[in-house]
Amino acid sequence: MTFAATRDQAVPDDVARLLASVPEWFGQPESNAEYIQSARSKETWTVRNAAGTVLGVLLVDRHYAHSIEIHLMVVDREHHSSGIGSVLCAALESDALAGGVQLLQVKTLGPSHPDAGYAKTRRFYESQGFLPLEETDLWGPETPCLIMVKPLAGKQRGKRNSAGFRG
Repeated sequence: MTFAATRDQAVPDDVARLLASVPEWFGQPESNAEYIQSARSKETWTVRNAAGTVLGVLLVDRHYAHSIEIHLMVVDREHHSSGIGSVLCAALESDALAGGVQLLQVKTLGPSHPDAGYAKTRRFYESQGFLPLEETDLWGPETPCLIMVKPLAGKQRGKRNSAGFRG
């Protein structure tokens, strides 16, 4: 099956359903409630099946004109390893490049935590071109946060401005 990702309307109910399908990744009720609330207002990208059912969601934070962050990406368990995550990343990257964005960021559970599911998540992001930047205690000492980045500036043409960014 071929999938396509598109920028979409807010889909908080679908985010709730998708989070519930993968409790080993998203098993903290407080965090899930925050993600569902975020899904009401954040930039939203989805992959839907032919019937219109949301199979995957990506929520975006646009921090600066040159950098954006994947706030959340979740794919229905039944469709893991089907290419939906890659399609979501590619659509966001294409849109980002068209808008002059030079850096993508994502935060995930760091490698100092032994969780095997998140090791798979890190491998996925690495396969998409993200590089580990720093592991911090942003989420507390028991939940190490790995910041991963994907530079896009090398894919754009233009002069560097005084801050070193291509314009």
